[in-house]
Amino acid sequence: MPVNTHAGETGRPPFDAAAARRLREALGMTPAHVAYGIAAAFGIRIAPETVASWERGESSPTEAELTALAGALWCAPGELLGAPGTLREYRLALGLAPADLALRIGMDAGAYERLEAGGTWRGNDRQAAALAEVLRLPLPALLRFTGRDGKLAELLTSAATTRWQACVRPVGKLVPLPKQQLQDVLQDLHGEYQRTMAATLHWGDGGSAEESGRAGRAFLDDIVAEFWARAGGQER
Repeated sequence: MPVNTHAGETGRPPFDAAAARRLREALGMTPAHVAYGIAAAFGIRIAPETVASWERGESSPTEAELTALAGALWCAPGELLGAPGTLREYRLALGLAPADLALRIGMDAGAYERLEAGGTWRGNDRQAAALAEVLRLPLPALLRFTGRDGKLAELLTSAATTRWQACVRPVGKLVPLPKQQLQDVLQDLHGEYQRTMAATLHWGDGGSAEESGRAGRAFLDDIVAEFWARAGGQER
């Protein structure tokens, strides 16, 4: 089992068990060597059986244990993680403590910790830009973490259902992509939505307004993902 699938249930990082074992074996170490290294360098005492359990995907390390394990294996914490999906996971991948990250982006440590725990983004544009730079966030993740994905969905829905040309500028304020690229993507979304509606409303094929409405809603429900797929900004 390469990745611990219980990370979301336990609140622990999304640990990559196979990577931990591969890195240990490459260093010619045993689980006992790793446990000793963690205790000697970080003062965290764990049994060799615990290290083996992590590598089998039966359990996973805490945040502190993950950092210590990375130190013992001479690697970055990110090398022991699955693909990051939450703000905390992006931070852990770089081995940053919450207070250190808050300092680097110019935010109160308490405010940052509340954000990471699921709170609302209260920062400004400068702090958002710093967050993206420090954590190397893809643009979709930045908008999600700063609570602007809802506004993007609203604008994209308007572009698909009304005049897409009127949405180029406001979308551009949220998504700093070249104007021509935005125009092409919004026009494409508009055309795709209109074709979806027309195809399901073809009376000769037994279509109905109800079916058309369902197809249209399904398209709009997924419109942010459709936008990023066309704009080339899929999240890692």
